[in-house]
Amino acid sequence: MSHVKVIAASIVNFLKKQLEGDTLNDNSKESVEVAAQCIETAYELTPEDVSKGLDLVKMITENRCGVTAADKEEAEKLKTEGNDLMKSEQYKLALAKYGRAIELDPRNAVYFCNRAAAHYKLGEHEAAVADCMAALALQPEYSKAHGRLGIALTALDRTVEARAAFARALQLEPDNDSYRDNLRLAEERLAQAPPRPPMDLGGLLQNPALLNMATEMLSDPNMSNLISGLMNSNVPGAEPGIQGANVNALLEAGQALAQQMQALNPELVEELRRQIRPQGPGGNPPPAQ
Repeated sequence: MSHVKVIAASIVNFLKKQLEGDTLNDNSKESVEVAAQCIETAYELTPEDVSKGLDLVKMITENRCGVTAADKEEAEKLKTEGNDLMKSEQYKLALAKYGRAIELDPRNAVYFCNRAAAHYKLGEHEAAVADCMAALALQPEYSKAHGRLGIALTALDRTVEARAAFARALQLEPDNDSYRDNLRLAEERLAQAPPRPPMDLGGLLQNPALLNMATEMLSDPNMSNLISGLMNSNVPGAEPGIQGANVNALLEAGQALAQQMQALNPELVEELRRQIRPQGPGGNPPPAQ
């Protein structure tokens, strides 16, 4: 396969693996399935092509430089400083502290979860969701990350997904009243919301605007370079800076994809959002830890 097809197949491979787990609810799985099928169609990928795609998550988690004891100690110091800044409502400074901690120790889920809280306080809810997802990729049973994910999704009116996040958080921490209350509020909001028609997957896959958007995204040199950087981290003997690809790099790739979609066709993106986002309740994230 060509280099571009390998990139496309790797993304589809990742998306399809997401469909196999229980992290996503039914509505989110529909959206992920649409994204995977659009990329398959645009690049004429066969099932065999997809099976040859690289395991991006494995590459990131296994092919990275080791974190030294000094790095861990400094990262913990930065996290503590970030927590103090959060208490004094200096959210931008806290965000920077958590970001630096992540650079030093990108395998620590707590740092991503705390940075999500800072993003939320700054009104950067999409970024908060992305950081919660990064934390859960590292530590799937991290109840606080599930709870914060629910709060951020609620702020984005993604109530169905928020309910699933709160339910998982409560399952992991049954005595947490905050998770129980937020789950109840999400369920009440969903009960009051009018039913929406099911997403027309066939119509979406035949939408030329969506197919063109997928093609343009993966043809963009910046996007190709970003994902190629992840791929190169799997090359034996790669320089330390390249081997240091981590969950933060995958997060950057996902955010870049979202930005590309928004820039290429904001009207279509907004229409998709309207189809998959019921209204949701309010809430506040738990404190940093």
